[in-house]
Amino acid sequence: MSRNRIILVTAGIMLSLFLASMESTVVATAMPTIVGQLGGLENYSWVFSAFMLTSTTTVPLYGKLSDIYGRRKLYIFAMALFLAGSVLSGMATTLTHLILARALQGIGAGGIMPLAFILIGEMFSLEQRTKMQGVFSGVWGVSSVAGPLLGGFIVDQLSWHWIFYINVFPGLIAGALVAFAWRDQAYSHERPAVDYAGAALLSASVVLLLLGLMELGTSQGWVFIVSAVVLFVILFQVERRAADPILPLALFRDRLFSTATSHGLFTGWAVFGTISFIPLFVQSVLGASPTQAGVTVTPMLLGWVACSIFGSRILLKVGYRRLSIIGTSIFFVGASLLALFGAGANRIFVMVFVTLMGMGMGLSIPAYVIAVQTTVERRHLGTATSMLQFSRSMGGTLGVSVMGAALSARLAANLNVAGLDLSLISQLLDPLSSSGGVVESGGRLAMADAIHLVFLIALIAATLGWIVSIFTPRKELKDNISTVAPAIAD
Repeated sequence: MSRNRIILVTAGIMLSLFLASMESTVVATAMPTIVGQLGGLENYSWVFSAFMLTSTTTVPLYGKLSDIYGRRKLYIFAMALFLAGSVLSGMATTLTHLILARALQGIGAGGIMPLAFILIGEMFSLEQRTKMQGVFSGVWGVSSVAGPLLGGFIVDQLSWHWIFYINVFPGLIAGALVAFAWRDQAYSHERPAVDYAGAALLSASVVLLLLGLMELGTSQGWVFIVSAVVLFVILFQVERRAADPILPLALFRDRLFSTATSHGLFTGWAVFGTISFIPLFVQSVLGASPTQAGVTVTPMLLGWVACSIFGSRILLKVGYRRLSIIGTSIFFVGASLLALFGAGANRIFVMVFVTLMGMGMGLSIPAYVIAVQTTVERRHLGTATSMLQFSRSMGGTLGVSVMGAALSARLAANLNVAGLDLSLISQLLDPLSSSGGVVESGGRLAMADAIHLVFLIALIAATLGWIVSIFTPRKELKDNISTVAPAIAD
């Protein structure tokens, strides 16, 4: 592609990352208010889980289809679904409506993020990717920092409905730029059959697993979990025989790839779960406003961005293995301090602890992405990149679901012991409540204890992620991927 086309595609990717990174933080900041107005605290985590569930299960399919049919059509399709889901989310009048709209939004998001990084992997060489990583991290950081602040401002000054409508304009621009400028490489006319059986089994097994975790402790929950295990076993057998499997078991034989995906699973569990519940903690326990809740999350994202830029610059000198271990160690320290102080921490301490977690992610995640993209064969670039994204999304989905179930169970038990009604909690969440937000201190204590359990679960996941990082193998990074610039004439 020509230099001008590469610039246009890069701009489209930057807007895509802006949308994707801002989405989770904007919604997390606004969710306490949304639940306070629409009700349904028991389904709080499903607003996140529905989005993460659909985005997670579709990531491998997008990666595989893009390897076969090209990136352009898949990207446009994904963006269209994402924007449609955004509009429907903004129009939601009930929590059930919002959850369904978020699920549609997630189907689109499942393609946007991996395809963005796949395009990066094709356009730039190893040395260029280490430099451009800082640029993309900067864009990601700006949107991530703006997300909580913008979300809080919109909720305070306008309406929570607008946190979804703001996606539409930049999404249309991003889609138009990529659609106009990107040119796919030539693909063979002999295209392997898409592994739809594997995709269906993977999606069904993940959905059943999450449903089981949400109903953990009940007979129905165990039925879901057992069914998920059975489907996973069938999936394994199907993928072993598939000519071009959606879940590339052969890639997992590579130690670097298996370590990177395991690391993504555990750290994604810890960080996305933490981001989802920090605003609830700050608003319901510490009595802060939505804007203040957004400010609390901001340092994590700043630390993530700063260390991502710095780490990418020194990756070739320091080595991806050392960088990933150092980053995960910092992440573990932050999660440990958050769990140690828990509900007793004030907002400043919480900001410091989550900043450490963000710094750790900023150092470790880009190191794994660049290392895997550099060592994988060109024909597996889309699949490998999407699987890394899949592991982090899967971890986040499991984390939010498990943490949400634990929160609901512990909160209900605490309120029952204190003789309080669950409906009282809505007064902690809705600043427009007729009671003026005043509720018995027992409600705050019950919520504080429940969220402390969430922090402990995040610590367990962070510990496992740190252990996995120690087993990261040493490999010499040589660029095995030919970029599109010389491959395609304008």
